[in-house]
Amino acid sequence: MRGAKTKIIERGALAKLGDELRKQRLRIVFANGCFDILHVGHVRYLSGAHAEGDVLVVGINADSGVYGLKGPGRPVLTERARAMLVASLRVVDYVVIFPEPTVAALLSDLRPDVHAKGTDYTVETVPERATARKLGIRVAIVGDPKGHSTRDLLQQVVRAHD
Repeated sequence: MRGAKTKIIERGALAKLGDELRKQRLRIVFANGCFDILHVGHVRYLSGAHAEGDVLVVGINADSGVYGLKGPGRPVLTERARAMLVASLRVVDYVVIFPEPTVAALLSDLRPDVHAKGTDYTVETVPERATARKLGIRVAIVGDPKGHSTRDLLQQVVRAHD
């Protein structure tokens, strides 16, 4: 079993990884997110994504992207810390940190068989659905209903502290 550090790959290595995995005839699944303070909803999402194929590659938003999506005070954890936490999960095979606002370019580079998104999306609302369709990538909605969020978890911590 590989350690978490060896699962984290550089953004520029994504296309080569996809080529290598396809040569092995492995079904590649790609999932992504901020993963700022890992919680049970993240674990269920990634477990559901893993069930869609043989190899799970997870994209982690760079710190600048999390700030842009979530606002001041976020991320709580650095991109490297978030990558290490996600890479430590048994269901995750590779992790890549990305600075782009969407994962369309990552899908083009990796060319996975499946693009897994959480239940806060539908197949019609996935931002990269046109890229996925053009590349022949199946979109799968996985995980449990969206009842968990880092924002809610942080609010609970603040309330408990006060």
